[in-house]
Parts: sequence; structure tokens; C-alpha cells
Amino acid sequence: MSENLDALDARLLLLLTDSPRLGVLECARRLGVARGTVQARLDRLTERGILGGFPPELDLAAMGYGLTAFAWLEIAQGRRTEVTEALAAIDEVCEVHATTGQGDLFVRMVARGNDDLQRVIDKVVGVADVLRTSTSIALSTPVPPRVRPLLERTARS
Repeated sequence: MSENLDALDARLLLLLTDSPRLGVLECARRLGVARGTVQARLDRLTERGILGGFPPELDLAAMGYGLTAFAWLEIAQGRRTEVTEALAAIDEVCEVHATTGQGDLFVRMVARGNDDLQRVIDKVVGVADVLRTSTSIALSTPVPPRVRPLLERTARS
């Protein structure tokens, strides 16, 4: 990450992480740089794919999806594209990662409860070319998804 970001980029991203609704002018004021500098940095970060947008942080449990589960999927060889497209069509599938090791795909899914999770798993298992699954329910999330420590380290450099 440090080869892609400098300290100002990291400070800008930390600022937007903490306050995503800040405008360019306010970012410039807080960072002590020109408005044009902030705009150029945002444009460059977007062009390079580092900054993908400003989605709101949503609490899935507060939205009624209080159960998170992870599944390892073994799939038919050479069918990753077809399987991932079918998984993407299941609304409760939040992430799919192609992996090495135990399975071919690692899937994060959410559900409203145990009965609803069974429905979601049935949909996943029903995807053509899914050969085997192993599912675990998350009991808690002691370390949520994060990038802040990486940005802070870069901002200090």
C-alpha cells in the first residue's frame, strides 16, 4: 500500500473514512492544503482504483439480518465464473472470494435467523456446479473489516 499512497493520500482517506460527507473545500481546510490539491488527489485515487466511492456504513443486524455465516464451497473444475455469477444473484450473499486450500470459494452470507439461513444455504447448494459446502455461523465479530491501521501507518511515514 505504501508504494501506492503517500502520507497526504492516507491522511485524506482517513479524513473521509471518519467523515465521508465532507466536501473538498473542508477536506482542504482540515489538511492544510489547497482545494485543487485535494481534488487532484481524489481524482487520482479514483482513477487508480484505490477509492471506489463513498457508500454509507450499514449495520446489517439493525436492518434485520442479525445472523452472519461463512461457507467454503467446492465447485466443479473450470466453473468459477458461472458459480460466482449465480451466487451474486442471491441477495443474502455479501462476498465471494476465490481461494486456495480447503475450498474453491469462500462465501459470506447473512440471514434473519436460523430458518432463514437454511433457506439461503439451500439456494447456495442449489447453484449448479456447487459440489460440497461447509458452513459456519459467526458468533461475534471482534475485528470488523478494516483498513484504518494501514492508512494510519502510511500517514505516519
